[in-house]
Amino acid sequence: MPLEDFLSDLESLESSAESAFRTAQDSQSLEAARVEFLGARSGRLKAVQKELGRLDRAEKPVAGKRFNEVKKRLESLYEEKKALLNQATTASSDKEIFDPTLPGRTFRLGHLHPITQTIETLKEIMGRLGFSVAEGPEVEDAWHNFDALHIPESHPARDPLDNFYLATASQQDENTLLLRSQTSTVQIRVMESTPPPVRIISLGRVYRPDTADATHYPMFHQIEGLLVDRQVTMADLKSVLRLFAVSYFGEEVHIRFRPSFFPFTEPSVEVDMSWHEGWIEMGGAGMVDPAVLSAVGYDPEEVTGFAFGLGVERICMRRHGITDIRELYRNDVRFLRQFP
Repeated sequence: MPLEDFLSDLESLESSAESAFRTAQDSQSLEAARVEFLGARSGRLKAVQKELGRLDRAEKPVAGKRFNEVKKRLESLYEEKKALLNQATTASSDKEIFDPTLPGRTFRLGHLHPITQTIETLKEIMGRLGFSVAEGPEVEDAWHNFDALHIPESHPARDPLDNFYLATASQQDENTLLLRSQTSTVQIRVMESTPPPVRIISLGRVYRPDTADATHYPMFHQIEGLLVDRQVTMADLKSVLRLFAVSYFGEEVHIRFRPSFFPFTEPSVEVDMSWHEGWIEMGGAGMVDPAVLSAVGYDPEEVTGFAFGLGVERICMRRHGITDIRELYRNDVRFLRQFP
C-alpha cells in the first residue's frame, strides 16, 4: 500500500472517530464508538495498524509516527468524553427528578400568634357589648401613668425597682418618661379629650421589671375596660365581666369579686374566674375613684364609672391550658403550631 493511501485512511478514521466520540449522548453510545475505533481485536484503528507491515521500510518511520499521534488523540478524546458524561450523570443524580404529572406541593401557611388571636377575639366580644378600641403610647409620662390615676408620690407602685424609667430625673417629676406599667394610661388620655359618656377598651403591651417565671414576664399584655356615664354601678361591672367571660370561655365559666384596693378605683375588687377546675385571678376592677374623674375634668357628682384590667396572657393560657407564660415568647414553632 502506498504511503499516501495509508495516511489518507488514517485521516479518514481520525475524523470519523472524533465525530463519533463528540456526538455520543451517553455511556452506551460512547462505549460502542470505543469498540468500533479503539477495540483491541476488531477495531478500525487495529486494522489500519496491520497495514503498516505492507509499507516499504523507508516509509514506516513516517507512517508509524503519524499512527501513534492519531491513536493518542483518539484515546484522549475518548477519556475526555467519558469524564464529561460521568460528570453530567453525577449532577443529574443530585437533582430531584421533576415529574410534571405529580400534584403540586402545598405550602404551610402561617397564622396569628395565640396572644394576637386572643386580642382579636377580645376586641370582637367587647365590640358586641358596645365598647370601642382606644390606643395610646407605650412610653408615658408620670402624669398619665401615676398622678392622674390617683397614685401618690409615696406609693410603692412608683418605685424605680417596679418600673422602667427612661429619664435620669426623679421618678417624682411629672415630666419623667417611663414604659407604661398599665394600659389605664389610655383611659386617662381618652377622658381628657372626650366628654362622657365613654365606653372603651384599651389593649396593648405593658412593662414591669418582674423576674420571668411560669406566671410572670417583664413584658405582657393587658385589656382594660372603662365605662363612664350616669348611674353606672357595680352591678353593671359584674354584668359586663360575666358576659365577657361567657362569650370567651363558655357557659360553664364563673366569676367572683374579692375586696381589694387600687388607688384609682373605689370600691375595688379582684376578679377571679373558675373554668373547669379551681379559681384563678384574672385582674382588678372597681368603680372609678372620684379623684380620677376630677383629674380629667369630669364632675363626679354627675357621672360615675367602672374600670377593669385583665391580663391577656392569663386569659389565653386559661383557655388553652398553657401552664408557663414563657412558652408564649420562646418563638418555638413546634409549640405555636398547636394554635392554628
